[in-house]
Amino acid sequence: MPNTRGGLVPARIYEVNQNNDEVLTGISVSCMFNPFEYSVSKSNTFDENPRNQGDTPHGEFFKAGAQTLRLTLIFDTYEAKEDVSLTTNKLWKFMLTKSQRQVRQNEKVEPPQVAFEWGVFKFVSYITSMTQKFTLFNDKGVPVRANVDITFTQYTDVDDYKRQNPTSGGGTIERVWRVVASDRLDTIAAEAYNDATKWRLIAERNRIINPLALKPGQQLHIPLD
Repeated sequence: MPNTRGGLVPARIYEVNQNNDEVLTGISVSCMFNPFEYSVSKSNTFDENPRNQGDTPHGEFFKAGAQTLRLTLIFDTYEAKEDVSLTTNKLWKFMLTKSQRQVRQNEKVEPPQVAFEWGVFKFVSYITSMTQKFTLFNDKGVPVRANVDITFTQYTDVDDYKRQNPTSGGGTIERVWRVVASDRLDTIAAEAYNDATKWRLIAERNRIINPLALKPGQQLHIPLD
């Protein structure tokens, strides 16, 4: 498996079979840049008893909510001079029902389950929401960079974290950005933090005195916000 543009082992999203095991059964997408962060959430629903006479309402459990994973992925093909949508379109296919890919068009079959896997974390789920935004184009109008906001919803009870050998060690995963000719610190900050004014965080982390002196191929460490 190739590393990311920053030289790290990439996160990947791939279709899993019905048993949710490690077998790849279809499309697999590796991330060119690992996500800066990801958020996992879950909620349960309770109803309040309308006949409660005390000062504290009594909650009656109604239903368990699904666990969700939300993250933003960045895909960049500027240096490769390729259409970035050729990669992001693979993610859209994870949301298609299988009936659309089979002869029997009237048969309703749920979309495939996928796994998001990065290091010790593996989340088996369905993609329930996805938005892509193209942020950079070449001189011919072909998109070469895209942000993808994606939500995974888990309806299976699985362990999201793999067991690790305690002697294998570990460390903080830090995102690395490889500069291309069109990059500036403010545009990089806008991609990483959704806030161009935070370019100073990147400058301080990388000891950059002149923010206009970035060179193509230079690797920048992107600190936590």
